Amino acid sequence: MSDRNVERASTLDTTSLSDALDRLGIAGQCLNIKPLDHRFRLTGRAFTILYGPASVPPGTVGDYIDDVPPGSVVVLDNGGRENATVWGDILTWVAHRRGVAGTVIDGACRDTHLSRELGYPVYSRSYSMRTGKDRVQVEATNGVVNIGDARVEPGDLLRGDADGVLVIPRAHEEAVLAAAEEIDAIEQQIRAAVNEGKTLVEARRALGYHQLQARRK
Repeated sequence: MSDRNVERASTLDTTSLSDALDRLGIAGQCLNIKPLDHRFRLTGRAFTILYGPASVPPGTVGDYIDDVPPGSVVVLDNGGRENATVWGDILTWVAHRRGVAGTVIDGACRDTHLSRELGYPVYSRSYSMRTGKDRVQVEATNGVVNIGDARVEPGDLLRGDADGVLVIPRAHEEAVLAAAEEIDAIEQQIRAAVNEGKTLVEARRALGYHQLQARRK
């Protein structure tokens, strides 16, 4: 797929994309993964990391960052653990310096001040000061991971805003983006119709609002 789809996704809210995913029967919403700052926006293709419990002796938690291409989204599956962080200020600083688009974590991060200070988007389940060193380790790089009950494969398209983050599977991104663009256009038409004097009920009925996210064959 062309990176044109990254540009297309960046113009859409997660709400329109979520409705498009529902219409197509794709579970791409990364549930309970939230931005550290509501002003953060994130769009890019997934570079995935899977974590597991640390072995003896323990393995590394984060030496992969130099391999992440600029514009990518670092996607960290730490199994939802909130007792062992896998992202902190050094990774934030290096990622920001390298032009990485952001980080999504099913788990916890720390050093949240630098993310906000630099405007580097981090989306996570929670945050804490407790390190993941000697508690978890990298098990696999660029394999399939699970983020907030959504399957993420390397190269999948991620979009995040104030409402959260979702994944658009690469195999379906043309259909998802087209549906989301249609939904967004109709919602803008509804606003315009109300602005011109129609009631919300009239505008929604005329433009088929209540069927926007309904499953279609």
